[in-house]
Amino acid sequence: MEVKPKSDQLLALKVMRLTRPTLASPIVVTCDATDLPGNTLNNELKDNCTTIQGMETLAIGQFMVFPQSFGNIYLGEIFSCYLCVHNGSSQLVTNITVKADLQTSTQIIPLSNHKEEIKELPPNKTIDEVIHHEVKEIGTHILVCEVTYTPENAIGQSLSFRKFFKFQVVKPLDVKTKFFNAESDEIYLEAQIQNLTAGPICLEKVSLESSHLFTVSSQTTNEENESIFGKVNLLDSQSSRQYLYCLKPQPSLLKDPKMMHNATNIGKLDIVWRSNLGERGRLQTSQLSRMAPDYGDLRVTFKDIPNDNQLEDPINFKCHIVNTSERNMDLQINLQSNSSIAWCGISDKLIGPLKPGESTYIPLCLIPLNVGLINISGLQLVDTFLKRVYDYDDVAQIFVNQIPSNDEDDDNKNSLE
Repeated sequence: MEVKPKSDQLLALKVMRLTRPTLASPIVVTCDATDLPGNTLNNELKDNCTTIQGMETLAIGQFMVFPQSFGNIYLGEIFSCYLCVHNGSSQLVTNITVKADLQTSTQIIPLSNHKEEIKELPPNKTIDEVIHHEVKEIGTHILVCEVTYTPENAIGQSLSFRKFFKFQVVKPLDVKTKFFNAESDEIYLEAQIQNLTAGPICLEKVSLESSHLFTVSSQTTNEENESIFGKVNLLDSQSSRQYLYCLKPQPSLLKDPKMMHNATNIGKLDIVWRSNLGERGRLQTSQLSRMAPDYGDLRVTFKDIPNDNQLEDPINFKCHIVNTSERNMDLQINLQSNSSIAWCGISDKLIGPLKPGESTYIPLCLIPLNVGLINISGLQLVDTFLKRVYDYDDVAQIFVNQIPSNDEDDDNKNSLE
């Protein structure tokens, strides 16, 4: 952009945004030689000056196109521009100050590197500087440039002019998150990242900076801690990529159920990407928060359930009961068998008093009556003080194998012999 001096101005201001060029990509339209157009479309593509010989069907392009306008800039990128003040007159100009501010909807950011006055600027000479700034807001941005100077013949009388350059900052990525609260107190975060830019980008880094209450591990890496998307994580325009993270609470957090319930702040996603010509951008989300699960007055989970379970074999495990209410509770446990499981032990057993925030472990035993994936149900807790009944069905699932037949046992014996 160039602002020519008016009749009463001796200096001219030039502003140019510094950005990398883009590639002129051909429009790839081909067909089979046996189709009606024959080789017409293929020959047109080969004769296109923007295609690369031998790779006409790849929309890469071999020519660079320089930007024709100030254009838009994406959030998280570095805004760079070149400022030039030129003395096109035949007079000497003194006491020159160049001021550049970036005005957003919320603040004014000073950008100019010239903090002091420049004593003089002879005819046909220039003052220039390069400005860099990381854009951190979406919306309309206005670059305000102001030049103040004193002509040689006008001692003590200064002149000035101000110019405005408007550009838009748009969102490069769309980030959607989902939370899942597991019974084991682990929290799973699914993050979907969509490329909203006009061209492909390379996701250089996608990480979750968790709060001090959790430790995070990525579920999109293999055993060698390498990304499952490969070394070059290329994401086309309007395409999406999904990431999964597992957050485990700190041991101190598990000791206090109320504190665990109030731990809703998870952390921030930090995303670094590069454009097709290597321009770097960075985006950090705001603090991610989960909805705390509502356990009611009591929270019941099953611990130490074995993985290898046989039909009609006893299964021993523990029942963890936490008083999440604000009052004391005197509990009684009832066990009700059904067609899938048979409980072993004494039903209508008193557990005893449980204060708010306290927990207890109750050993339980059941016998599976069916094979396959079955639900553990039929557990009932009764608050003997208020006569409230809490039913817990489908709290957990177990997989039950078929009992090996005698023929299979004989085959195993023969194989060992």
